[in-house]
Amino acid sequence: MSNIISSGPALQGPDLDKPLYTPIKRRSFFMYAGATAGATALVLAGCSKSDSSPGTVSVGSGDVGVLNYAYALEQLEAAFYTQVRTGSYYTGANAAEKQILDDLYYHEVIHRDFFKAAITGAGATPIKALTPDFSKIDFTSKSSVLGAAQAFEDLGVAAYNGAGKFITTPAYLVIAGKIVSVEARHAALIRDLVQEGNFVGGDVINLSGTNNNNGLSPLSTEYSKLPSVVVATANTYLADGSKLDVSGLG
Repeated sequence: MSNIISSGPALQGPDLDKPLYTPIKRRSFFMYAGATAGATALVLAGCSKSDSSPGTVSVGSGDVGVLNYAYALEQLEAAFYTQVRTGSYYTGANAAEKQILDDLYYHEVIHRDFFKAAITGAGATPIKALTPDFSKIDFTSKSSVLGAAQAFEDLGVAAYNGAGKFITTPAYLVIAGKIVSVEARHAALIRDLVQEGNFVGGDVINLSGTNNNNGLSPLSTEYSKLPSVVVATANTYLADGSKLDVSGLG
């Protein structure tokens, strides 16, 4: 079946977006800024491949492949914040830190469920539920948790920026742009927790105002990473059998 997303009319009614709101108990900016922006827009046609080999999971190709790629990354982030909330750093954190981590948890869960519901509801095939491997992260340590959170959020922003070129349907490029803007807010918040007032850095945007050796111009300030580069990092946090194959995205 085709891996191309239809550019037809938006879905109507509560069926698609219902699972996005069911688990939510509190209304906050982070929960609604990104997920609701695209909740009625995804109409897919066709399906994508799942496992490409016993050790990897193929996201497929075309627009469905990009959505499965985003779904995979949101799975990883949601799993991370789920485990954060069971660790002793979180349980001993102050109220402000807990509030931020809770907001990020709920929002990543919304994004994860959003992609799965959209792909499944339109008859395409989402990749399987991935098994994370967070053995490198010490969930009792504030510095370990926040360092990992910063790495995940920065990686997510660069991933969305880098995947935009593979989207062929303009409506989905708009959706990706809205979601990445929220992920960037996540990244800024985490950086501020790591060091107050330090919500951005030269490792994620071009602060020089000139062209740099990464080819980033002053008019395009955020760094981007191709899927192959992103999964080289993401796969270190995924168990065998859940590591991603993004070769179908080019």
